[in-house]
Amino acid sequence: MTDPVTTEIIRNALISCAQDMNATLIRSAYTPIIYEGKDCSVALLDERADVLGQSLGLPLFLGNLEVCVKLTAERFGWEAFRPGDLFHMNDSYMTGTHLNDATIFGPIYWRGKLVGFSATRAHWLDVGAKDPGGPMDSREIFQEGMRWGPTRIYQDGQPREDIVDLLRRNGRFGYSLVGDMNAQVAACRTGEARLRAILDRFGYDTYLEARDEIFRQSELLEREAVAAIPDGVYRAEGWLDDDGLGSDPIPVRVRVEVRGDAMTIDLAGSSPQTEGPVNCGFAQTVSACRVAFKLLVNPERPVDGGTFKTLTVRAPENSIFNAQEPAACQWYFTPLGLLIDLIVKALAEAVPERAAGAHYGDSMVIYLAGRDPRRGDAPFLSVEPTPGGWGGFMGGDGEDGLINNVNGAFKDQPVEVYESKYPVLIREYGLRQDTGGPGKFRGGSGVYRVYELGAPARLYLWFDRSVTPAWGLFEGRSAVGPDVVVNPGRADERHLLKVNALSLRAGDVVRVQTGGGGGYGDPRERDPKRVHEDVLDGYVSPEAAEADYGVVMRATSTAPSS
Repeated sequence: MTDPVTTEIIRNALISCAQDMNATLIRSAYTPIIYEGKDCSVALLDERADVLGQSLGLPLFLGNLEVCVKLTAERFGWEAFRPGDLFHMNDSYMTGTHLNDATIFGPIYWRGKLVGFSATRAHWLDVGAKDPGGPMDSREIFQEGMRWGPTRIYQDGQPREDIVDLLRRNGRFGYSLVGDMNAQVAACRTGEARLRAILDRFGYDTYLEARDEIFRQSELLEREAVAAIPDGVYRAEGWLDDDGLGSDPIPVRVRVEVRGDAMTIDLAGSSPQTEGPVNCGFAQTVSACRVAFKLLVNPERPVDGGTFKTLTVRAPENSIFNAQEPAACQWYFTPLGLLIDLIVKALAEAVPERAAGAHYGDSMVIYLAGRDPRRGDAPFLSVEPTPGGWGGFMGGDGEDGLINNVNGAFKDQPVEVYESKYPVLIREYGLRQDTGGPGKFRGGSGVYRVYELGAPARLYLWFDRSVTPAWGLFEGRSAVGPDVVVNPGRADERHLLKVNALSLRAGDVVRVQTGGGGGYGDPRERDPKRVHEDVLDGYVSPEAAEADYGVVMRATSTAPSS
């Protein structure tokens, strides 16, 4: 057995491999959604496709890249992999995500032996859907773009030009699509080189011993942590606003059972798959449950092949969490954000010191598509999420203006980058007052962001969580939900949350507003000095300070009274 020092060196070296892969991908990408937004993830896997190292990226892909390799092996056999191969896939029912998420991976050989895989995923701006970037009103997967099962795109180290040409021809921005694909290829090659370097330094046997010890430690620590949770059955439920086609609210129901050192999450009772695009493949449902699990169980420890051995996930077939063809899946992550919050809510009574109030809950996506007169009427498509407030927790307030829990390192675009890339001005951007749920520990604030169009464009919106805004815990109160206003204060003012291809003119304004996070604990127990600071900082209005916290702000003094 390798010594502990060597094990730790190898553990960190494997994580560094993944971080180098991610840096290569981001620095090589062609589109802002990757190089600015960082809508991507990478993993280094062993020869069984278990995780050796995973970089910072989208938490929603926890353990999901390994599934893609294993499904490919199930289809073609492990012997189908050859040195220099790279595969591409995006099938929503296999990867679990929408078709824009391109997974590219390849085997790693060392001295003629298969020793692992490097795997990447990135959001391709457009993959041939009926609407640029992807529709908000799709009714079946075939409206959402080109769907690929595992397909070899590199053979013997060289691209298959016929396949690459087919990919290029089926994206509205084919040049950048191939550029982003090449960035993923470069990231895979980086992982290959880094893993080989580790094996050259330590040798295969030492590496295997360290890997097995790393996996053993992770499983042991998780089993100990789950065993410390009181045995029982814990439940929670909530509702999505609709399916994008005007349906009634959509139920999400969670049952968490803890028995000894094992946890089972069962989603029976959640909605059947819907006509609109809020369905998701089971692989991604598993990943979302892993995010919630990781929030509560050893969140400080990196993910590896020993992680999640104690977790079982169940979801009925033909439900929104286990969708089957031809279910539309474009906005698959909307129920998953709610699901993660509900799992935490279900277990809050059992682990109150680790739980938090719900967060604002969804990616709150805005697309603008049109032609840019500054660039000879070249087509443009801007895609970005919008941050919001997270829930308060024992000992601390929720974060203000943070991206949602499925997206992790994903970011909205800096104002300067956005305005240089697209014919749109960002007129305002700030925190939205009185949106965090009151509590002993306040929920975080949502944000507002105001877009003024410099050219005609079509507006696409996907905002959710108005029916079930972020709830509080332990007498903490709920937050304010989202709202989007087109041309606020004008005669044609409209309030929207979801819309597909709404035509706008130059000079029109869109004000997006996200919700806050839920409060934690009785707001009347909040320290009046902290309420006073919240008012001075603009998080809370004087009126809300009095109504919610019982703190009266004196006009002639900087000190509050209660």
